Amino acid sequence: MSASRIQHAGLRQKIMSAEAAAALIRHGDHVGMSGFTGAGYPKLVPAALARHIEQANASGETFRIGVWTGASTAPELDGALAQVGGIEMRLPYQSDPTCRARINAGQMEYIDIHLSHVAQFVWFGFLGQLNVAVVEVAGILEDGRLIPASSVGNNKTWLDQADKVILEVNSWQPAGLEGMHDIYYGTHRPPHRKPIPLEHPGDRIGEPYLHVDLDKVVAVVETHLPDRNSSFTPPDETSNRIAAHILDFLGHEVKKGRLPPELLPLQSGVGNIANAVLSGLNQGPFERMTGYTEVLQDGMLEMLKSGKLAMASATALSLSPAGMTEFLDHLDFYRERIVLRPQEISNHPEVIRRLGIISMNGMIEADLYGNVNSTHIMGTRIMNGIGGSGDFARNAYLAMFMTPSTAKDGAISCIVPMVSHVDHTEHDVQVVVTEQGLADLRGLAPRQRAQVVIERCAHPDFRPALRDYVARAERSARQGLGGLHTPHLLDEALSWHSRFEREGRMVA
Repeated sequence: MSASRIQHAGLRQKIMSAEAAAALIRHGDHVGMSGFTGAGYPKLVPAALARHIEQANASGETFRIGVWTGASTAPELDGALAQVGGIEMRLPYQSDPTCRARINAGQMEYIDIHLSHVAQFVWFGFLGQLNVAVVEVAGILEDGRLIPASSVGNNKTWLDQADKVILEVNSWQPAGLEGMHDIYYGTHRPPHRKPIPLEHPGDRIGEPYLHVDLDKVVAVVETHLPDRNSSFTPPDETSNRIAAHILDFLGHEVKKGRLPPELLPLQSGVGNIANAVLSGLNQGPFERMTGYTEVLQDGMLEMLKSGKLAMASATALSLSPAGMTEFLDHLDFYRERIVLRPQEISNHPEVIRRLGIISMNGMIEADLYGNVNSTHIMGTRIMNGIGGSGDFARNAYLAMFMTPSTAKDGAISCIVPMVSHVDHTEHDVQVVVTEQGLADLRGLAPRQRAQVVIERCAHPDFRPALRDYVARAERSARQGLGGLHTPHLLDEALSWHSRFEREGRMVA
């Protein structure tokens, strides 16, 4: 493999195999790895480390590490290390099935953190010392500056805070990424913090490169391997109906004068429903929109291509194989319209509130009063994590959560009397959307919210039971058992979930 991606003479002297680099990681280390939604994660060192851990386990040694990332990664990282039992603690977000199984089996600890909090928690020392950083980059300049890859995530913090640094230089990452990034080095610890000077999604307030103390770099590993590019399921009738409700609502907000004709900057979670909404926006009446989000996926790429979206800011790409081909084939075009930032900036509450973001995220379930569970199945089993949805929901101009109204072939209602786990309280949720309709909860008291959520979002099969629950809760409160502000039957509030666990269906 050519060394042209490694232009710094000193770092060329530190090129070694992935096995040799992995051997520099010790049992008990906290390891910060690059990667955000399957983009820009190290490809070879984690796999080599997993083999090393497996050999250690076979000889009776204990070898486990803490793994800190930007968000989810890929089977070559999370999956490989989880498979050999090599992860003691994982944070802040994961989506790997092996990790998930081990977490829910009590075999791996997991801290689910708002993504905007991770970098500052490390800077504050809240999580302990970061021993090693393993960061993928697209290249190293002659003066030692690093060209970031297809995600930025927490890489700036990992490089700054780690005792030792291992760089994976991946020549698969297109050289044309150079110049797309905006790495801001103006964040400080309290009491020395300054306002972040970002007033428009396209503002560049930093520089295109990452910095690292060259004396901390202990290994450089060359790779030529692709990111995990997952295909998206084409929009189905349910996701298209959800998208249509959201587009109608945004059009109404424009007519009322609460949104400008070009809307406000868009944030969209990852997934098929999110892509359906973006596809609908691409066909809709709004022009010259902008994006300020965590992850840029196919839907926003299509909007940039059509001109509906003028520009987009994110911290990572998350493209299907077809989307990645489109991106690579027209990289010069997209480099002028995409900015990739550290996640502490892409998800920063101050910036989100200043820009007035329209936030659209998925959920597992919502309850009658607008509380949202986006992380846990039946209250106890982690699915993926809160990710950045809380960063955006609490600070957005409009905070929307969306889901199909039912799951498991109609056995589960995604509108329930009380959510089994709370990630986003009723105070942060303004709009709930299912294929049945859209509930605008702004300006409504709890009992008013309950009526709107039932009639507009719940599936018809579950509406009678929900109406009955509310009516009986109100009667009970009038009889002195509880209050009427947020009526509940405490003995029944989670009975739908309990019944599903026992009988396989929420309502008899």
